[in-house]
Amino acid sequence: MNFRCLAFSAVLLAVTLSSAAFSAVEILDEDGNLVRLEKPAKRIISLAPSLTEILFAIGAGQRIVGVIEYSDFPPEAKTLPVIGRFDLLDIEKIAELEPDLIIAWKSGNPARSIEQLKILGLSVYLAELNDLASISKQMKNISKLIGAEREASPAIINFNQTYESLVARYSGRELVKTFYQVWDMPIITTGGKGLINDIITLCSGENIFKRISQIAPKVSLEAVVVANPEVIIGSGSGKTRPDWLDKWKRWPRVKAVSKQNLFSVNPDLIQRQTPRTLIGAKQMCEHIDKARIQ
Repeated sequence: MNFRCLAFSAVLLAVTLSSAAFSAVEILDEDGNLVRLEKPAKRIISLAPSLTEILFAIGAGQRIVGVIEYSDFPPEAKTLPVIGRFDLLDIEKIAELEPDLIIAWKSGNPARSIEQLKILGLSVYLAELNDLASISKQMKNISKLIGAEREASPAIINFNQTYESLVARYSGRELVKTFYQVWDMPIITTGGKGLINDIITLCSGENIFKRISQIAPKVSLEAVVVANPEVIIGSGSGKTRPDWLDKWKRWPRVKAVSKQNLFSVNPDLIQRQTPRTLIGAKQMCEHIDKARIQ
């Protein structure tokens, strides 16, 4: 009798798990469109390096069949088929890969390309990544679309706990006038919207160009000098400290220069919206804190 009960329970469990694996999934994307899949996605194409990294972070790397150019983390991502640039997709190659889900970046991929994919009958989930909280949100939403909420849970919990610890540590501190430099010629910074501004705010920094609505505006050298930041943090295009940071030494009256508060953060850790962004956020907070205590 006990054996029969155990056998029945095992069959019931198998049926339950099978039903869960093939049940329909519905979720609203960032455009408010309902994305409905008859079953959790198994063949995924990512249209942003950040989204590729998020997929790996939640344990879905083996389900990715195509990625966008510059998807280079983790190293396994570099072995996947490339289906174009963020602004120039190879639609034919995408169709050949037969994805059951395409994850796109709302503010990064052209709307016309997304519409073309939908016309072909492909399922597209539009994600937006504009601040630290949105990273956690997208990890959760994407894990639901692929039926991997349990597998993704540890990564999501770790992200949220790390984020909350940074907030607890740095919120409410004395504000530090901060200039974040993306590039040198022309000088490109960050405006009052987007991920970088959110990180500066988290660190109790005050973005000297927060009143500019553009995410990555060009500014003049004079505007930076007049704003007189207490700390200058640059990113550049590689892992090493950009040489152009030292050009600011020509302006010793700028507080950041006189106090030697010229720092850098790897752009992959601060400009790419992924779980690793919290590593870059911590580094930025530490740099701003050094300027604060001087």
